[in-house]
Amino acid sequence: MTSSREHKVGYFEHPRERARALIEDRAFFAGRWQAGDGGKSYAVHDPATGEMVGTAPDLSDTQIMEAIDAAEDGLKVWSGFLPAERSRILNAWCDLMMARREGLAALITLEQGKPLHESLGEIDYAASFIRWYAEETKRDGGDVLRSHLPGRRLHVNRAPIGIVAAITPWNFPSAMLARKAAAALAAGCSVIGLPSSQTPFSALALARLAEEAGFAKGVFSVVTGNSRRVVPLLCGDARVRAVSFTGSTEVGRVIAGLCAPTIKKVSLELGGHAPFIVFEDADLERAMDDAMNAKFQTTGQDCLAANRIFVQDRLYDRFVEGFVDRATRLKVGDGFASGVNIGPMIHGKALQKVHEQVEDAQRRGARLELGGQVHNAGPNFYAPTVLSNVADGMLIMHEETFGPVAGISRFATEEDAIRRANATEYGLAAYLHTRDLSRAERVSSRLEYGMVGINTSKMTGAPIPFGGVKQSGLGREGGPYGMQDFMELKYVCAAYE
Repeated sequence: MTSSREHKVGYFEHPRERARALIEDRAFFAGRWQAGDGGKSYAVHDPATGEMVGTAPDLSDTQIMEAIDAAEDGLKVWSGFLPAERSRILNAWCDLMMARREGLAALITLEQGKPLHESLGEIDYAASFIRWYAEETKRDGGDVLRSHLPGRRLHVNRAPIGIVAAITPWNFPSAMLARKAAAALAAGCSVIGLPSSQTPFSALALARLAEEAGFAKGVFSVVTGNSRRVVPLLCGDARVRAVSFTGSTEVGRVIAGLCAPTIKKVSLELGGHAPFIVFEDADLERAMDDAMNAKFQTTGQDCLAANRIFVQDRLYDRFVEGFVDRATRLKVGDGFASGVNIGPMIHGKALQKVHEQVEDAQRRGARLELGGQVHNAGPNFYAPTVLSNVADGMLIMHEETFGPVAGISRFATEEDAIRRANATEYGLAAYLHTRDLSRAERVSSRLEYGMVGINTSKMTGAPIPFGGVKQSGLGREGGPYGMQDFMELKYVCAAYE
C-alpha cells in the first residue's frame, strides 16, 4: 500500500518541490520524531539562492542524553540479532533509498548545491555501502587459533564495540552518513548520526527511511543542533564507545582530544591536498580528462580533489592549454539547471578563502589563465579558475583548496615530483599518470598517501579501504576494514580436559 507521504512526494514534478516535500523539521531519536526543547531551531539555506529551505531542531543537552540512553537500550536489542536479520533490515533500508532516489538527490542539491546529476550519483554511492554491508554482516565470524597450550581451545571472536557517534560533513551529506552507519550497524552497533548544521535534511530523510525499514527503537538516530555543543556531549559520554568523524584536520584534532579521557575508538577521515602527477610518457588526453574530473567534481569541495597538479616539462605547455580549454566549457549555475557542472560554494566564507588563495598566488607570480572572480550566477558562485606557474611557497600549495580552483606547476624529474607531492601534512589521496609500469609501481610505493590512483580519477567504492595517513586521518571506511573499526576482538581460552 502506498502511504499518503509517498503520494505527496510523487505528486511534484520539479525537483526542488520534490526535495521540499522530503524535509523533516524534527530530529529522530528514542524511536520518536522530536522538536527541540522549547521549539528551538535553526534555519537552513539554499546556497544557490540564499533562500531559507526549512528549519531543523536545536536539541538541548537533555535531549542528546535521551538519545544516548535510547541508543544504549537499542544496542542490547540490535547486537543480539542474528546476522541474517540485520542483513534483511539493512537491505530494506537500501531498497527504500533507491525507491526514493530522485527525491533524495534533489534534497542534496537543495541544501548543499551540487549539480543534480552529481547528487544522483551520491545516492547511488550511499546505497552501495548499505547493500555491501548488508552482506558483510553475515561474514564477520571469528577465528580458531592453533593452541600453544595442552588441552585448550582458542577462539577469537568479534563483538560490536557499542554505541557509535557518526559526525558527518556538508559536502556529501547522504554518502558519509550511509558509509559510517552501514558499517557500524552491520557490526551490531547502535548509531547516533550528527549531520552538519548546513545540511541536516538529507540525514533526517535517511532516518525516516530507516524507521520505515524496521530498525528498533534507539538503533539508528539522527540528532541535530550546534556541533560546538553537541559534539563534546557525544565525545564525553563513556557509553559512546566509538566516534567516526569526517571533516577538517583542525576539527579532527579537537575531536581526538575530546575522546581521549574515555579512551574511545576514533575514526577520522580528515583533510586532503591531493597531488596529480602527469609524467612525460602519459596519455595526455586521458590525463587532462582525469584531472578535470578529479578537480572540479562537487565544485572542488571534496577532500579527494586534485589541488596540486604537477606536469613534467615536456608536456607542461600542452597540458595547460588543453586543461584551460576544458575548464572554459564548464557551466556554472543552480544545481537544478540543465547541464550545470559547477554549483555554488557552501557559503561566503568558503568562497572568500578560495579567492584569497588565488590572489596570493597571483601576487607571488602565478599566471591567471582563467576565472579568478565571483561568478555572475550569484554571491556564492566562484568561476572555474586555473592558475599556471604555481610555486611551492604559495598558499594554494600548502592549504587545502576547497573550491573550483586548479593550480598547475611544472617539474623536471621523478624525484622532484615525489618530493613535492609528499611535502604536506596531508596524506589522503594521490593521482599519477604514466604508461611506464615500472614507474607506476615505483612512484606509487613512495607516495605518502592512503590511496593512489594510477591513470584514473575514480578509485573509491564500497569494497575499498577509504582513508589517509599522516594528518589526513585514522582508520579506514569501506570494505571489511571499515566494519572492523566498529568491532572489538575478544579472545577466549577454553580448557576441555
